[in-house]
Amino acid sequence: MVERLWRTVKYEDIYTRDYESVEGLIRGLREYFEFYNNERPHQTFGGSTPAEVYWGTAELRKAA
Repeated sequence: MVERLWRTVKYEDIYTRDYESVEGLIRGLREYFEFYNNERPHQTFGGSTPAEVYWGTAELRKAA
């Protein structure tokens, strides 16, 4: 599962941006992981985000 995460990070973020510094890369990855965990729906979780599954709010989102 971790290997799939890093593949996704590389193809959705790192390969699509032109980071000019390590600081820019770190900032970009922080932003991407915020998106990945809180906004990006995951097929494994039935369209819920990892944060929704972790906090137990996934059912609330589907019912709304």
